[in-house]
Amino acid sequence: MPNPTAHRPLPTARDGVPARSTGPRRNAPRLAGALAAATALVLLSLPAAMAAPTAPTATGPTDTRPARGAASAVVHPLAPSAADEQAVREYWTPERMAAVLSEPPSDRPPADGPDGAAWQGSAALSASVGRLFFTDRDGEDSSCTATLVAAGNRGTVVTAAHCTLGHDLLGENARWHTNQLFVPGYRDATAPHGTFAVRLASVHPEWVRSGENSPYDQAFLALGRNAAGLRAADAAGSVQRLGYDRPGGRQVQQFGYPRAAAYKEEHRGRPEFTGKRLAHCWGTAREFLGWGEVPRSEDQWGVRCDMGGGSSGGPRMAGFDASTGKGTVVGVNSSGARMTANGLHCEPPAAGCHRYLVGPQLTARITHPLFRAVQDS
Repeated sequence: MPNPTAHRPLPTARDGVPARSTGPRRNAPRLAGALAAATALVLLSLPAAMAAPTAPTATGPTDTRPARGAASAVVHPLAPSAADEQAVREYWTPERMAAVLSEPPSDRPPADGPDGAAWQGSAALSASVGRLFFTDRDGEDSSCTATLVAAGNRGTVVTAAHCTLGHDLLGENARWHTNQLFVPGYRDATAPHGTFAVRLASVHPEWVRSGENSPYDQAFLALGRNAAGLRAADAAGSVQRLGYDRPGGRQVQQFGYPRAAAYKEEHRGRPEFTGKRLAHCWGTAREFLGWGEVPRSEDQWGVRCDMGGGSSGGPRMAGFDASTGKGTVVGVNSSGARMTANGLHCEPPAAGCHRYLVGPQLTARITHPLFRAVQDS
């Protein structure tokens, strides 16, 4: 079938993750009430006393804590009925998934290193991370990455907020993506555990207000069941823990399904850099401090990494055990940033200037209310 996104330019070595920027924030106006009505947003105020789930899972209780003080989440129904879920699953045929824009394949040999490699370790990791497909605000099919996490509803994933609610190039005029579908363990256009329509999404109100609010670029999605009637955690047999307010500068692994390499010629066209297979980067996370005098986005961490568009929403994991495929999700991939070892923005060919894949740390204040908001679905 024809590629529905064939006219879109591929991500370049400079932008890495399309439609995302680590540039200065813009003072976008708040969305009007008409937008809220048009998109059927529901604003939930969550009490501070709301406890974290304690139901046992494949990896034990979820590592969460209630937020301090009042907090809120914007919740939006995406496929609220069984018929809606089926329609989304039927929309995403294997041919349509394969047609999502990516770099052309090549027969280059592997060029694995800390800045990018195919994941070839434990199947438990592969089963818990998957591709998140959607139709974007412009009506074009695209994809991100998401991760199954321990939750009482047995069907919750964490991802980047821009993977479920997008803005225009000025970070304004928020619109929800449609046809959102999670495929855990995706590999070479196969869905070994089935496919799961996204029933419900939660993002922070500050993300709705402006797509330049990088600390709020995180979201949780509640999934429906697959065609066999199984919940995602039961079908995949693997989930990951959440960790809030963890130190940023730790040894981490970052995972994703990039549809392109951001800068390294040796990676271009490899299956793990065309969305076909799971890729990862690893190292000590560094904080992106911005442009010197320009106010920076807060709490953006990541490692040197060549994963481009499509890796957004993938997990940044601390305490990761490669033999078991288990770790703690402490952040998500959000955008590419060129910076020096001291965290300041730079441009090549400046000495010590490298491309990092950065994103927000998960916190009790921002993240926990978003998680709780989808647990009663």
